[in-house]
Amino acid sequence: MSVTVRIPAIIRQFADQQSEVRLEGATVGEVLESFKARFPVAGERFFAERTLRYMNLYLNEQDVRSLANLETPVGDSDVLSIVFAVAGG
Repeated sequence: MSVTVRIPAIIRQFADQQSEVRLEGATVGEVLESFKARFPVAGERFFAERTLRYMNLYLNEQDVRSLANLETPVGDSDVLSIVFAVAGG
């Protein structure tokens, strides 16, 4: 399967300035592994344990935590959005 992945602005400098890419994978987790393989610096900086808690993943605008999380199956017409929580004070 090839899925469209929407890349947030904070990561784009480590992803060839792209706002979207098509990546392979049968599940959300596999698509993320494809992302990390294609953009290893982004993978190291943003997909580490300490930053994952600030990341939300939406498959076709539905939070994957309400589905099967990283085991959620994906299809060719699906869109996976990476969204970082923003805090302010």
